[in-house]
Amino acid sequence: MQALLQNPAVQAGLVPFVVALIVAELLQRVRLSGLALVLGFAAMVYLTHVFALGVLTAPRKIVVLGLAAPLFAILPAVFQGAWVRALLTALGAAAAVWMSLRILENQALARMLLWGAGGAAYTAWLVYWSSKLHNESVRAGAAGMALGVGTGVAAIFGASLTLGMFGAALGAAAGAYLLIHMLSNTYLPCGHVYTLPLALIAGLTGTLAAMSTELPWYALLPLAAIPPVALLIPIAGRPALWLQSLLLSAATLLFAGAAVFLTWRVAGAPPI
Repeated sequence: MQALLQNPAVQAGLVPFVVALIVAELLQRVRLSGLALVLGFAAMVYLTHVFALGVLTAPRKIVVLGLAAPLFAILPAVFQGAWVRALLTALGAAAAVWMSLRILENQALARMLLWGAGGAAYTAWLVYWSSKLHNESVRAGAAGMALGVGTGVAAIFGASLTLGMFGAALGAAAGAYLLIHMLSNTYLPCGHVYTLPLALIAGLTGTLAAMSTELPWYALLPLAAIPPVALLIPIAGRPALWLQSLLLSAATLLFAGAAVFLTWRVAGAPPI
């Protein structure tokens, strides 16, 4: 059993999937099924020991920010108004700068400003658009799966297994959340407790991969398109949830595949 739990596919795929499946089902009645995503990610963090007390490296900062994100999701539940979304978007941008601060400090001024602004803009964009999915659980599930899978696989191609596992855990947890929709034909509670951790973890992981691996910055563009595509793609006639899930997953996974393809063109096959 110990050997099985040390397998990266189990740590970042199977375990987050199972944890998210259980959590999403159990917390339906208290309308907190959205926590399935961050708890699935937390299960991967626990198994991989990626977080430990000591110096806060960039990956550890991603863990801290991702696990703390549900606390900030209380803001839009308590306060109303467009300023709340603007505040969360600004906090996402600030999180990207803080996460990458050590990398930026070692760059020339022009590159530091460019990288810092790019990472802040990418993360802020994901936070903004993902927040619009907080009442659209099927769309949020499909977006989460595609964003997680695309970020994770692209990071692995870019030569970072750790960042790849971050994305894979998100994709697996979101896939479990979406699967319950398909099997039960029932909408699950979503909320900002789902969308904010998704956007932060995926945004920061993609930013760090672009700064520190062979993942090209432009591979983030199709990933950035995933939340707005999931939100805006029309579903004529509102078919059964299983069909909605399949249609939205197919559309968003195309963009995830584009990010992986662009990374493969630069980095080649993953070094595993």
